[in-house]
Amino acid sequence: MGVLSIQWYPGHMTRARRAIAESMAKQDVVIEVLDARMPRASENPVVTELRGGKPCVKVLSKSDLADPAVTRAWLLHFEKVGAVSRGPGGRVLAVAVTTARAPETRARIAEACAALARPTRGRKAARAMIVGIPNVGKSTLVNTLARRKVANVGDEPAVTKGEQVVVLEGGMTLSDNPGILWPKIEDERGALLLAFGGAIPDAALDYESVALFGAGVLLERYPALLARRYGLAALPGDADSLLVEIGRRRGCLRGGGVVDRHKAADVLIHDFRSGVLGPISLERP
Repeated sequence: MGVLSIQWYPGHMTRARRAIAESMAKQDVVIEVLDARMPRASENPVVTELRGGKPCVKVLSKSDLADPAVTRAWLLHFEKVGAVSRGPGGRVLAVAVTTARAPETRARIAEACAALARPTRGRKAARAMIVGIPNVGKSTLVNTLARRKVANVGDEPAVTKGEQVVVLEGGMTLSDNPGILWPKIEDERGALLLAFGGAIPDAALDYESVALFGAGVLLERYPALLARRYGLAALPGDADSLLVEIGRRRGCLRGGGVVDRHKAADVLIHDFRSGVLGPISLERP
């Protein structure tokens, strides 16, 4: 449907983009955090543009919420990309992480950075910049790598407000930056995926449309998880009917027993984002 303009691109994102561009030259490696449930949609073209030939570790966060088989497919995909990325895009490695296994997460990212980074100016330890879209789990990952709380964490976009630098055990320097989006998304489906996952504030979107989109994807790919979560013996044939049925089952009713579609949308979106529906991946490579 053409270019979709995001109606939420506050001034701090413009400043963050400028700060990332200025700091990028000092880094040895870029750590781009992607949502394992939607790696392509959460891959920021602004970051790709700014990093140029810098090597990059693609970290698939929230992998505990994603379909394990699909995550393995994404890792193979990025491995193939990395095998041929020796030119303008820089070398690429990908790792899937979950903060529930913190030691494993730290080890994997340290190994990936060591394999890609070439510390300069006489330094033995690498300098890394961590970037990603809003609400993708950057701050949680920073705290995991630092073994302490150094970044604020929240379930809404734009929790990180400015750059902060953390020195990790072993000497690696990690620069954390606010999550940034891009003003226009060429792919409307990608924009809806980001909205369903929580990268864009709900107030900036048509909440019901986002839920209907998500319901359609889930009906197609994970019908059994929907049936189990909402106690459905038979699934509705379309997204609109599913949303109405969820509203009935969850008591999202107005006067006269009419389903409150906004409340039903809130139930579905919250259930997806929190992972209670089960392990789900919305994109395949």
